[in-house]
Amino acid sequence: MLLLTLAPPPSPAAAGRRRLGRSVRCSGVHELERSPSPHPGASLPPLREAKRVVLVRHGQSTWNAEGRIQGSSNTSVLTPKGESQAETSRQMLLSDSFDACFTSPLARSHRTAEIIWEGRDEDLTPDSDLREIDLYSFQGLLKHEGKERYGVQYLQWQKNAANFSIDGHYPVRELWDRAQNCWERILAHEGKSVLVVAHNAVNQALVATSLGLGAEYFRILLQSNCGASVLDFTPQTGGGPPGVCLNRLNQTPYSPVAGSPGGRKTSKRIILACQGATQNSPEISLAGMGYAPLNMLGIIQSQKIAELLLDLKVNSILCSPQVAAVDTATAICEVQEAADCLGADCVPRYVERKSLLELEIDDAFQTKQKSFGEIVQSGCRDSMEYKTLERLWAQSKDAWQALLNELPDDSTSDRVLVAVGHPAIHLALICQCLNLPMEYMSSFHLDDGSISVIDFPDGPKGRGVVRCTNYTAHLGRWSIPITRPTENDEEF
Repeated sequence: MLLLTLAPPPSPAAAGRRRLGRSVRCSGVHELERSPSPHPGASLPPLREAKRVVLVRHGQSTWNAEGRIQGSSNTSVLTPKGESQAETSRQMLLSDSFDACFTSPLARSHRTAEIIWEGRDEDLTPDSDLREIDLYSFQGLLKHEGKERYGVQYLQWQKNAANFSIDGHYPVRELWDRAQNCWERILAHEGKSVLVVAHNAVNQALVATSLGLGAEYFRILLQSNCGASVLDFTPQTGGGPPGVCLNRLNQTPYSPVAGSPGGRKTSKRIILACQGATQNSPEISLAGMGYAPLNMLGIIQSQKIAELLLDLKVNSILCSPQVAAVDTATAICEVQEAADCLGADCVPRYVERKSLLELEIDDAFQTKQKSFGEIVQSGCRDSMEYKTLERLWAQSKDAWQALLNELPDDSTSDRVLVAVGHPAIHLALICQCLNLPMEYMSSFHLDDGSISVIDFPDGPKGRGVVRCTNYTAHLGRWSIPITRPTENDEEF
């Protein structure tokens, strides 16, 4: 059984006015104007108390299996595999005491919700705005049929979905509007923990709109069958929109590195592996920085990361020169190089290892007791904490470029790169990947021993697709239980 491991809700993150992309006319065609400065949670309604929302996509459906374009049609139902995935999700979420479950009314999603919700007293709450994206004439077509019949329109759907139009509609923009409406009702519910069971595209839109991201982020935040994404909302002092933290993205019932379950195929991948816990981890808010060695839990976590990556042929490992990162990277490397010696024909696998100074963390953080959100919210740009955070942010730009430089710029070579470092630098790298400003570092959470996976289906010069963040199911019994108390817990 997989255990969904959740960190506690964070302190309020910085919030401002949310600016979704808006439609402008260009040469007679409506184009989506990309917002240059998004703000997490700024358009959400105020909250009186903290709330957690867990989003789950439905299990595999008959049209998923056939490769048909589903949209908001209601013909497709769960396959036996989809029913099994839903049962795994039920077990994964069994210990969480949800107060309510909102669900799409479409059969494949509603059935998934019924399986996950089995044994709970509250009724399911169908919401028509949680239905999958409306794709009009595309719905029911096999993908090759869509390409043959619609040509240019199908290409636009694949390459520029935010501006894709069909039958007089802009489906992705309509979806973003629906998702925003859904948040009004979901966050208005009095429960502290809410489950939402819906679909791929609408769950992407829910994640994106909660963070203030426009429709240009469609297909960038992956949602696999029965993948769970967790959002924490915290009230702001003095009212106003809540702080938002994506605690994890797309925790699946299966390994996120085994093949490519969902999303576009890719031959280029970066795996951000957070170092294991250190002897400093319980004492400071930005834990484990500097030269503290792994503690016993950290050693176990490093081995679990290595086991998760065992069947994945890693080409390179780049790590921070700090002790905990080096020890975690060494564990991964040793297992990788021994993998091909388990049979009779022993051919050791060579894994390139490099120390990357840009992944190192400033020792000044060791003495800080404030979270990223608190540092940003303080507004004191002259403070030592803020200047140190700015140095980390500037450093992360160089680190991200260094990682991209390790990926070959061709369409044929496979390349899997593992970057090992402290969660703090990985938070900044995720923001760099998504082209988000420094203030967004408090809008994501990473645990010791977690992994995050970023794919590059269009190569290193294309946009990174985030397959998952803060995946921890591989840690097994050493994972943080979903019901872990929230008092005095650490935040990244």
